[in-house]
Amino acid sequence: MNRRASADEDTAAIVAAADADDSLWYKDAIVYELHLKAFFDSNNDGIGDVAGLTEKLDYIRDLGVNTVWLLPFYPSPMKDDGYDVADYHNIAPAYGTRADFRQFVREAHRRGLRIITELIVNHTSDQHPWFQAARR
Repeated sequence: MNRRASADEDTAAIVAAADADDSLWYKDAIVYELHLKAFFDSNNDGIGDVAGLTEKLDYIRDLGVNTVWLLPFYPSPMKDDGYDVADYHNIAPAYGTRADFRQFVREAHRRGLRIITELIVNHTSDQHPWFQAARR
């Protein structure tokens, strides 16, 4: 069953497709994988962010890319480069807000770009509620 993820959904981990009916889209995908923190800094704090990525979507599209793959951007204590997720429902504050992310997805889709988010489910941060509950 194909499902189009909406930029208006209240979730940070959106795996979205410009055309959800094309189940084999990945065979011709030209993927640009990036870590937000190292991409483009929109507010001069030294850390790349969602607003910076949104600002550079035309650049990415003009490279011939049709899919953007985002490495972890969730809140994390950063003991494992963001792969130690503490909260799967939000954006790390240094990268922006959920509203920033929804705007990014809308703008990416407007340009015909697909979005893949890396979702780490085989482990979490020791600060995640699941881990904390398991220690009790």
